[in-house]
Amino acid sequence: MKDINPIKIARMRNGITQAELAGKLNVSVGAISQWETGTTHPAVTKLKPLAEALGTTVDELLTG
Repeated sequence: MKDINPIKIARMRNGITQAELAGKLNVSVGAISQWETGTTHPAVTKLKPLAEALGTTVDELLTG
């Protein structure tokens, strides 16, 4: 079974939709979807704002 992506886990734990998270980070919903599926990864400059938006740490997002 494939592990669920830490970004998706944190987003779901916070009850935030992909669209809401995308709006907070000024990225597309498609970008959030790709991050959650592992197709692409957030730019380094997005890691801290992403962690803050999800109420977690960059380390948690990177390591699960």
